[in-house]
Order: sequence, then C-alpha cells, then structure tokens
Amino acid sequence: MTAFSPLAIGPHIVQPPVVLAPMAGITNAPFRTLCREYAEGVRGLGGRPPKDAASSGKGLFVSEMITTRALVERNEKTMQLIRFDATEQPRSIQLYGVDPVTVGKAVRMIVDEDLADHIDLNFGCPVPKVTRKGGGSALPYKRPLLRAILNEAVTNAGDLPVTMKMRKGIDDDHITFLDAGRIAVEEGVTAIALHGRTAAQHYGGTADWDAIARLKEHVPEIPVLGNGDIWSADDALRMMRETGCDGVVVGRGCLGRPWLFADLVAGFEGTKAYAAPGLREVADAMVRHARLLGEWLGDEARGVIDFRKHVAWYLKGFSVGSEMRKKLAITSSLDELSAQLSELDLDQPWPVGADGPRGRTSGNNRVVLPEGWLKDPYDCSGVSEDAELDTSGG
Repeated sequence: MTAFSPLAIGPHIVQPPVVLAPMAGITNAPFRTLCREYAEGVRGLGGRPPKDAASSGKGLFVSEMITTRALVERNEKTMQLIRFDATEQPRSIQLYGVDPVTVGKAVRMIVDEDLADHIDLNFGCPVPKVTRKGGGSALPYKRPLLRAILNEAVTNAGDLPVTMKMRKGIDDDHITFLDAGRIAVEEGVTAIALHGRTAAQHYGGTADWDAIARLKEHVPEIPVLGNGDIWSADDALRMMRETGCDGVVVGRGCLGRPWLFADLVAGFEGTKAYAAPGLREVADAMVRHARLLGEWLGDEARGVIDFRKHVAWYLKGFSVGSEMRKKLAITSSLDELSAQLSELDLDQPWPVGADGPRGRTSGNNRVVLPEGWLKDPYDCSGVSEDAELDTSGG
C-alpha cells in the first residue's frame, strides 16, 4: 500500500488528507457533524464498534458557501450559517466574492472576530446565478480580478491560511486553471483544489484527473487537492496515486452517505473495513440527521422539512416504493419520519451499486456570463461591487 503524507493547510495538519467539499444547502453544521462523527469513529457502523467520542479529528470539513457581502452586512441567514459546533477544529469557511474590497472586508471581519481558522475562496461554482455575476467558475478568466481578490484575502487574513477551489475553466475554449494556479502561488495562497471539469460541464461526463496532475506539476510550491468523481475510498486512493495530488475533496459522493468518511479513513489507514450499512442503520442515520437540523435551526419541523432533500440520496438503491418515497419526502416531524421509516423492510442489506454516482449529473450547459465577459481576459472594467450576491448558502 502507498503511504500518503498528511496534508498541511497552513498550521493545520489534515490526516487523512480528505476534505468535505462545500455544498450549498448541504454542508451546514449538522451535516458536518455527521461526517465528522463517522470519520472519527464516534458513530459505529457496519459492525465496527464506536471509538471514544474524544478521538482526534480526521479530515477537514468546510462550511457551505458564504457570500462576502452578506457576511459584511451581517445578513441573519449568513450569521446562522457560520455557526460552528464547539467540537469543530479547525473551523473552515468558504467565501464567495467578486469585489476585492468586499472580500477583504469579509476576511478581516473573520480574523477580527475569530469566526474561523481557515478560509477557502470559491472560484468553482457553475450555477447561473453565480456565473452571471462573474463569480464562481467564471471569475478566474479575468486574471487581474482574480489576482486582486486573492491579494486582498491573503493580506487581510494575517496568520489564517487562505485556500481556493476552482474548475478547469469556463469551457474547453476558455481554460484557466494553470494561469489561476500560478497567480495563486504568487499571491500567497496556501493550497488549491481543482475540480476536473469546466463550468460548462457542470457535473456531467467524466472528471479530468489528468488536469489535476498537470496542475500539481505546474505549482509544486503548494499542495494541490483533487476533486471530481470520488464515489468511494478506493476512488480517492486511486486519484492520489494517479495524479500525485496532495489530498482529495469529496462532494456529491457523500450525499445521503456521511459514512463515506469512515470509509476514507479506513482506506487511507490501510484497513479497508468499508461500511455497508443495511436499511435499518441508514434509517437511524436519517433520523439523526433530521434531529440535528432541527436542533441547529431551533425548530423540529423546519429541521425535518430541510431534511426532505436528503431522503432520495439516503434511500438510493434500496427497495422502497414510490408512494412511500413520496410520503417520506413530505414529512414534517421526527415522529412522522420515524414512523414511516419503521414501515420499511429494514432488514435490507446495502444495495449493490449504491456506492456509485449520486446527485446532479447534467452537463454541456451554456454558461451564463455577464455581457462581453469573454472579450478580454484582462479587462475588468465591467465588474463592480454590485455583482456581489447578498445571500448565502445556495
């Protein structure tokens, strides 16, 4: 077995070198708690006994996207999203911003008010409401703007490490990741994560792991993390071996499957004692997830309603009729959720093939961009603070 070195994100040592990808509406504090519990062995699964709850953290778990304007203006929803559990160390926030000044203010606020221990910058989101403002995966095309944002972030971060997540580019005719990687190094970014798809691909097709290897060769000065098509622990290990990357970022693979982080720990530690929970264990995880959401939101019904979007992911591959799936997707209390789950055949084993792709798979989309965005990669005159989104988390 190949031994992989721990991942250093500034002063923070991440072992195994595994990062939970920020996902809007998904990676809030409750979901991060679940993923961390499985990674640390606090929640036993698949016949493995739980470890002491005081075990050290394994992996890095990043918040969902926080917009810099909303943070600076102390938007109520945003201030809720940046709440971390007392056991989360290090506290990791992902920021989205288009205006360098606003990004700088947001980073300074995080430092001054001790809101986080690590800041990640989003240059990878492909959704239209972000790219039409010139943000997310559209932004690295404007090289001077990217440099200005990174400079403001790093300058205002002080001792806090600043990382960035990006895609290959806007489309196959507008590839940006190598230029963006070099700019990041020059501006003092601590590490880079690359999703091996363009914005136009969204989540379709196959992630280009060769691009991850090329970026690693291009910026040997800092760690490079790979992202895209990691559906299992073996996928993560294979990406590390094939690309030479320093760590992996896991997103859609853990949707409805927070125990994937237990598998990742097992894979990197060489035990390969992978989880294969039956429906009874999955149902227990579903109820716990919904309960955590209710506690976080301060309202059980709101928590169960927020949980509804996770139901199909948790039940992927299991034999559950369409009518019952519909009922589960409209529950509004923990008792109702538990009662409906108890009606299922809970003795079902983990389904064959359920470890594969999950979540969105659409691709070949037209990327929505500001007018004239592609005319000149060095002309940033059309970008202003008005491009900042004023809400966070999706």
